[in-house]
Amino acid sequence: MARARVNGVELEYNDVGEGFPLIWAHEFAGSLESWDAQVSFFARRYRVITYNARGYPPSDVPEDVSAYSQDIAVADCYGLLQHLGIDQAYVGGLSMGGSLALHFGLQHPEVARALIIAAAGTGSDDNEAFRASWVQQAERLKSQGMDALRDYAAGPARVQLRRKDPAGYERFVELLMRHSGVGSALTGLGVQVARPPIYAWEEQCKALRVPTLIMVGDEDEPCINASVFLKRCIPGSGLVAFAQSGHAINLEEPDAFNRAVWDFLTLVEAGKWATRT
Repeated sequence: MARARVNGVELEYNDVGEGFPLIWAHEFAGSLESWDAQVSFFARRYRVITYNARGYPPSDVPEDVSAYSQDIAVADCYGLLQHLGIDQAYVGGLSMGGSLALHFGLQHPEVARALIIAAAGTGSDDNEAFRASWVQQAERLKSQGMDALRDYAAGPARVQLRRKDPAGYERFVELLMRHSGVGSALTGLGVQVARPPIYAWEEQCKALRVPTLIMVGDEDEPCINASVFLKRCIPGSGLVAFAQSGHAINLEEPDAFNRAVWDFLTLVEAGKWATRT
């Protein structure tokens, strides 16, 4: 592990392998460890970078909500690549990290050689209720700490991981409980609550010219419509759905997830990934 000073905070990161850079951004309930199966697989061909977002120890935890937003998260990812001397990379992420990957591509298309957007768009279909629930969740996190998220870890899009991989699920919960209650609360308010629904970016997505792989579990109800929306809007995109899968598809189905991304990047590198006209 190493640390980088980026945009006024210290970020913990891991940098493994050689080759073209591939950076992964984790979900709200995840951390850099969430990508262990991807690091082991993709470091055979690529330089793989994973990191803990601000608010996720051992990265710094700013204690003001103004230090957290979707744009700040994108700026942190961009700043980390700059710190590492990387001019261009494949940018991927899941859920909160998937939204980051999308917005990274919209803001820095010259840096993003390709995008992997997995399980993105939660809250887009029921935005008002989503925001209200997260405000309440943030208050519980501030008062109760990470115990407030034990029910969240067993939600309807998480039980699939518990069913398929009980040991992996226990590891997921163990890592989640190590997070900062303050950092999680402020991430929820500054990133999750404050960002617009994914549908607000329709025109920008239609103008995006970065090869894009969209992935979703077919039982991840909050993300299905948003994933189909992205497929319809982004000209150079493809959509992969994982059967009987929930939100954390990289943990639930690591082999299928890795193979889908591997095939996608192989086509991109061969100039064979199509763009609709």
